[in-house]
Amino acid sequence: MCGVVGIVAYRPVNQTLYDALLLLQHRGQDAAGIATEEASLFYSWKARGLVQNVFHTRHMRDLVGNIGIGHCRYPTAGSSENELEAQPLYVNAPFGIMLGHNGNLTNCEELRRVLFQTGMRHLNTQSDSEVLLNIFAQELADRVHAGKPFTDKHVFDSVEAVHRRCRGAYAVVGLIAGHGLFAFRDPFGIRPLMFGKQETEEGTSWMVASESVALEALGYSVVRDVAPGEALFITYDGKFSSHKTTDARLNPCIFEYVYLARPDSTIDGALVYDARVRMGNKLAEKIKANPRFDDIDVVIPIPDSSRPSAMELARAIDVPYREGFVKNRYVGRTFIMPGQALRKKSVRQKLNPVPSEFKDKVVLLVDDSIVRGTTSQEIVQMARDVGAKKVYFASASPPVRYSNVYGIDMPLAEELVAHGRSEEEVAKIIGADALIYQDIDALIESVSEASGGKLSKFETSCFSGEYITGDIDSAYLKRLYDQTTKYRAAKKEED
Repeated sequence: MCGVVGIVAYRPVNQTLYDALLLLQHRGQDAAGIATEEASLFYSWKARGLVQNVFHTRHMRDLVGNIGIGHCRYPTAGSSENELEAQPLYVNAPFGIMLGHNGNLTNCEELRRVLFQTGMRHLNTQSDSEVLLNIFAQELADRVHAGKPFTDKHVFDSVEAVHRRCRGAYAVVGLIAGHGLFAFRDPFGIRPLMFGKQETEEGTSWMVASESVALEALGYSVVRDVAPGEALFITYDGKFSSHKTTDARLNPCIFEYVYLARPDSTIDGALVYDARVRMGNKLAEKIKANPRFDDIDVVIPIPDSSRPSAMELARAIDVPYREGFVKNRYVGRTFIMPGQALRKKSVRQKLNPVPSEFKDKVVLLVDDSIVRGTTSQEIVQMARDVGAKKVYFASASPPVRYSNVYGIDMPLAEELVAHGRSEEEVAKIIGADALIYQDIDALIESVSEASGGKLSKFETSCFSGEYITGDIDSAYLKRLYDQTTKYRAAKKEED
């Protein structure tokens, strides 16, 4: 999961790109970067850290030009500590290309070998995004010819070739020096991407971003989502063109609606906040049907993403809703922190209980999901430490039991607390008196209803174990397990 943004305007875009990355900061806290272009020259700055810490006045002053892209990174492939893997990434031919990528390629190793053996391309990192950049650059180089006009068809044909060669999830923004901005989305539309425009006195400015909130907050009206398999190309003077592949079907990642996206974003026609409210309503129906939960005194959310679900759940079961945890806004999202020890340490730094809301009460804690169980275990214990009589736990999503290979950091099923375990076993591990999960059909219905029925198919692999790209099997997951454990062992020895 990463955040991407691209802008073509009639005035400098550096500040707008920076502001957009702040609005997308929740999608990645590991690194950030901006690249702009003026007179066919690229200007860029990127580094590890939060957006506000990466960019200073001296960097912003150097990012000149009316066209540019930005990226905030959450690593799922490669290393979280390698400065070279911060994006946007660059390749010098053809023309010079800068690219930012959200997602994960599932056939990355095969592509890497082909690029070296037949394409004679050297890669500097283990990042799948660099592989994607070089595949696109190779395809574009095969289609452009010296002395002949460059057209958007060159871009669209190259993207079609990328779709044929690359498996997995990708939402991409990029710059082609001297020509314009391009963007495209994988044929399943797994990771989100949308575009909007702003009418100015000089002409129409265009913006592409991972979430609608980045567009709307900066004065751009959302035109629509980029369709699965679609490519966009926007020239320096604002000429817009697009091309959709015929072999595509929309299966957005359902975890975007559960946790990843901001609640005020609309993705593929579904308002995230509305979807989460509906999750709470459906979970309430399941709780009302289970007499074990008849003695709940208070419903308390785990801030922030579970709030809409918890509020609606409390209303539906007619139990008081209370804010029992105060969140420290200056600690990052624990789910996307690299390393189990860092996640565990940060939980108590991030949340602090209000004792009066727990003392001598039967509390129902509501969270958006339970992944590794580390955060849930710490939170349940915090509730008990301040006097809760009983602690029930509700997850607004189904059990996370399987690896996600499309850009979310769930690489090893063995690390997931629900993998191979029942609700009762997970409840015991996290220390809850009882645990209840959302049903997957109810989750799908929640998002579908929030879209007005426009969405019906989703990428649900972390819940269902079904991988829509068709190239993930037990052998692939075994290789992933071996690669991850080998990397971690080497890193531990290095430390």
